[in-house]
Amino acid sequence: MPRIKKVLAVETSCDDTSVAIVDHNGFVYFCESQNQDALHEPFGGIVPEIAGRNHTHHLLPLIDMALKTEPKGWEAIDAFAVTHRPGLVGSLLVGVVTIKSLALALSKPFIGVNHLEGHLLAPFLRDAHYQPLENFNFPFVALAVSGGHSSLYKVSGLGQYEVLGRTVDDAAGEAFDKFAKMVGLGFPGGALVDKKAKLGRRDAFAFPRAMLHQDNLNFSFSGLKTAALKVVQSMTVNQLQSSLVDLCASYQEAIVDALIKKLEMALDQTKLDHFVITGGVSANSRLRERAEELAKKRGFALIVPPLRYCTDNAAMIAYAGIQRLNRGEESEDHMGVSPEVTI
Repeated sequence: MPRIKKVLAVETSCDDTSVAIVDHNGFVYFCESQNQDALHEPFGGIVPEIAGRNHTHHLLPLIDMALKTEPKGWEAIDAFAVTHRPGLVGSLLVGVVTIKSLALALSKPFIGVNHLEGHLLAPFLRDAHYQPLENFNFPFVALAVSGGHSSLYKVSGLGQYEVLGRTVDDAAGEAFDKFAKMVGLGFPGGALVDKKAKLGRRDAFAFPRAMLHQDNLNFSFSGLKTAALKVVQSMTVNQLQSSLVDLCASYQEAIVDALIKKLEMALDQTKLDHFVITGGVSANSRLRERAEELAKKRGFALIVPPLRYCTDNAAMIAYAGIQRLNRGEESEDHMGVSPEVTI
């Protein structure tokens, strides 16, 4: 039996405040999040100071809510985990200072977790309504796509992550959000573009697929954004509105084409037949559809975690943290935070 059986974890790397209780098997007893979309929507994007300030409003009530699900209260919690990098420094500090304080007050260990590692291990989470594929295990290829990250990894085990490719400029999620803003859909834009795209023609506009035929596994989305902006600026207001669903469908297909092509190349290069798609952009219905087509065509095993475990959430941080705690790792009291995107 592992030394650490259950942890309480906190995720505050960006604008979502999340708290979870997870055991060493990855079973999620509690996971709740509070988003700030309404607060950032007027600005068309996330304002770091607003994000950090609002974590202070949401975090303690969520922790209190989590504890109410445990009959033994703090006695049921063996340790703590918290995201300490990468992310917005002000947001990360709220979570880290809170967990350090709880760990000190209760004389329990804590560990800082890399947000990206949380995403890569999210496929192993389970709950009363979801079980991952039986016997799915290391090694596998992971496509991690979100507003801040778009990378391909070979995941060979806990702490064994090889970067196969990454975006050389913008992340896929950022490309979706910027496009949504330029066509007047609002923020956050990814889900809104996806919704419109279901009604449009994917071949209506010939948007570029940068780096698609290069012999590497990197992505680029800045040229796509520029091409879309030129098209939008050439239209009248009426033309834009009448073409909106086609614009969304064509733009989305360009992003998904690039992601799926490089993913398939990564599977061929590594000779692996297990793969994962995780991160907020994995909520995109077209990306999921294309990934399932790829898995079926090649006879590969695919896991796309439920949306609640794809977006920023504390359950994935808890699972990564408890695995490290149970192999003897702990963080020191002087642990800091970092915006640096490394793993």
